[in-house]
Amino acid sequence: MPALYQVLGERAVEAAPQLARRGLSVNHTQSITLGVMAVYVVVIALLWNLPYLRWSLWPFKMLVIAFHEFGHAITACCTGGRVKSISLDPHEGGVTHMQGGMSAITLPAGYLGSSIIGALLIFAGFDIVASKVASIVLGVCFLLTLWWARRDWLTIMTVLLAVGLLVACWFIAHGEALRWVVLFIGVMSALYSVWDICDDLILRKVNSSDASVFAKKYGGSSQCWGVIWSIISLCFMAIGIIGGIAAFPESFSQQEKDSQHFIPT
Repeated sequence: MPALYQVLGERAVEAAPQLARRGLSVNHTQSITLGVMAVYVVVIALLWNLPYLRWSLWPFKMLVIAFHEFGHAITACCTGGRVKSISLDPHEGGVTHMQGGMSAITLPAGYLGSSIIGALLIFAGFDIVASKVASIVLGVCFLLTLWWARRDWLTIMTVLLAVGLLVACWFIAHGEALRWVVLFIGVMSALYSVWDICDDLILRKVNSSDASVFAKKYGGSSQCWGVIWSIISLCFMAIGIIGGIAAFPESFSQQEKDSQHFIPT
């Protein structure tokens, strides 16, 4: 993930003065991208709750749960801890077994980490080349997750299918399909994080959540922390959208030309 921050972060920094000059004007290509995002939101919201049809989202739900667990794992490593294992549950759950680390960072890192990943993927989803860069970094992160979860068959299958999907999309219209897949995964990750927080912490009041452990250690209630983390997650998503609009004003045809010169397929 540091590489994704570095590459896409540089574009976000470059986008700041552009955003100041252009305001929030949206060109034709960007309006289509925003429209597709809106369709994604509606489709995900419908499929999330419709009986039987909601199973079509199950692979993507497992994928963003892997993002959630990766957030715990990477922050544990960055704060002096050690990751013992990662496993996913077919009932849409997951757990990261780790030792040490700073709990004040590792506990919220699952929810907020998946939100940050979602925001970065939304940002990258505005451009084909940026989507290619994001997919490469995602592949590295997936392999790292695979190492931590090498004894969990569901995590292994989820990661391998995700990598396979990304690789296949590289060969469709010089990566144009990859752009839409990256955008979908980004929207899914950002929305899943907010929904998961609301569902587990605010609506159902689950006692074994990350927020409940955080509340016991540092005060407050799990519902309070859930609201705070939800707001932060939505802010990340908004930043990703605004950054994408500012950084990638190129038309579809220009993006395709640029993509042909960046690891062409």
